[in-house]
Amino acid sequence: MGKCCSKRQEPQPIGKSAASDIFVFMPGYKKAEVAGLNSKHSNGGSLDRYTADPNQRGAQARADIIRPRPTPCKQLQLIHAQSMPQQPPGRKAVGGGGTASALVLPSSASHSQRANKIVVALYNYTARESTDVSFVKGDRMEVLDDSEPDWWKVLHLTTLQEGLIPWNFVAVERSVESEDWFFENVSRKEAGKLLLVDENPRGTFLVRPSEHNPRGYSLSVKDWEEGRGHHVKHYKIKPLDNGGFFIATNQTFPTLPALVMAYSKNALGLCHVLSKPCPKPQPDMWDLGPELRDKWEINRNEIQLIRKLGHGNFGEVYYGKWRNKIEVAVKTLRPGTMSTEAFLQEAAIMKQFRHRHLVALYAVCSKEEPIYIVQEYMCNGSLLDFLRTGDGKYMQFEDLIYIAAQVASGMEHLESKQLIHRDLAARNVLIGEKNKAKICDFGLARVIEDDEYCPKQGSRFPVKWTAPEAIVYGRFSIKSDVWSYGILLMELFTYGQVPYPGMHGREVIEQVNNGYRMLKPVNHPLPDSIYRLMLQCWDATPEKRPTFEFLNHYFESFNVTSEIPYLEPPTD
Repeated sequence: MGKCCSKRQEPQPIGKSAASDIFVFMPGYKKAEVAGLNSKHSNGGSLDRYTADPNQRGAQARADIIRPRPTPCKQLQLIHAQSMPQQPPGRKAVGGGGTASALVLPSSASHSQRANKIVVALYNYTARESTDVSFVKGDRMEVLDDSEPDWWKVLHLTTLQEGLIPWNFVAVERSVESEDWFFENVSRKEAGKLLLVDENPRGTFLVRPSEHNPRGYSLSVKDWEEGRGHHVKHYKIKPLDNGGFFIATNQTFPTLPALVMAYSKNALGLCHVLSKPCPKPQPDMWDLGPELRDKWEINRNEIQLIRKLGHGNFGEVYYGKWRNKIEVAVKTLRPGTMSTEAFLQEAAIMKQFRHRHLVALYAVCSKEEPIYIVQEYMCNGSLLDFLRTGDGKYMQFEDLIYIAAQVASGMEHLESKQLIHRDLAARNVLIGEKNKAKICDFGLARVIEDDEYCPKQGSRFPVKWTAPEAIVYGRFSIKSDVWSYGILLMELFTYGQVPYPGMHGREVIEQVNNGYRMLKPVNHPLPDSIYRLMLQCWDATPEKRPTFEFLNHYFESFNVTSEIPYLEPPTD
């Protein structure tokens, strides 16, 4: 492990780090030692560098954003209608500009308005407790009660069994959301990742909401060309004033399904006929089962520890199973490391925040020691180990960009909730299937009402990832997390290299205070633009560092100008 980093100290989790990488906060450390940071910093921190790129795709580009938009359910009676001429588009399609809203669970009120509806299963689901219902993709169920945000009570129309189901595994029957090819919550970048899976043939496609037009959609299609290989082409699906849709002005359709049906029979100017809907990844689940949605203290006997995965900040981490059927990761608390109350506070924070790029907390076992935190299992382990010893060693540049965007997305969510992480690093990002990245250990942070959080004297933290104002003054903020994100980017684009190679912790503190910043790596390809972004993250003045919202936009739209733009098929 880490052969490329021989004679260099490996980064360790807090509590296990080598002395050179951990600095104990001492009130007597001279504040004057950070004087002149701004004048000696090669970046200078110009705010002009944060101006949004005019080619950037807008605030709704992120995959973790759900936009308020007209529901396609009005089209229920027209879903399977054949294509027919519509009024030619005489006016411009309605433009975007809608305000993005953070991903939230549907409210009880919105569910109640749709009571007694028929839903169809989008995925297979196996019951986990006596109160929930198993189903397979395509099964029909009548909704009896949808007042709970996560679990709906249904009547299975085949087995006639009543019980609870996860709401995000189903969609209203005959709605556009129920179509295999419709992806409600996917960005352009993620659409490309899903389509370019080797198993998908040319012509694999998906339809997603437009990132610019609140009434429009985008069609993404996998294509192949000699000399370029497989790639993805994107087409705008524009709305008509009377409710229809079109890609080319000479061919209009009353509904999205009618449009897809037509292009599945004939390319009609597209790069390829639509051959196969892109497989949908299964949605996240936030609970082990419906009975645990409010009760998260579970019996320790229900957890089977199978193998040790490594060390965490408070103890060991294991791969295990709940009730011998659900894969979980189990974090344990070493006796005496910290109080039970503090440990449970971490768990409470983790349970509160839900986001597709934050590791989900399922339950705790706190009645006896060692205390367990039971959380989502990510099959490829930490990003650091993945980069050094796993398949991550072979990731292409675009895969690194994808991970950078996902981490920024998760941190943007914490930023919006005024939660600081304090230990953002590659070791605290976990990787799942298809390079899905999620941030863990964010429960170490504390919810803040002011702009910064000052830890107690004697706190220890990893120097090489920590912003200078946090080291010297003990001041942690979301901007100190941005500094750490810049260090994480260096880890990412050097495939797990130790930051500040060859330097000890005390030397790092002194050099950074004197204006030193890590140089652009010579053994790994890194665009100048990304290195400049790292320097912005390491600006000596915290207020001049970019926001995670900006960083998410940056990596979501990175290289978009060199990609194939949205295409218009020929109109004869």
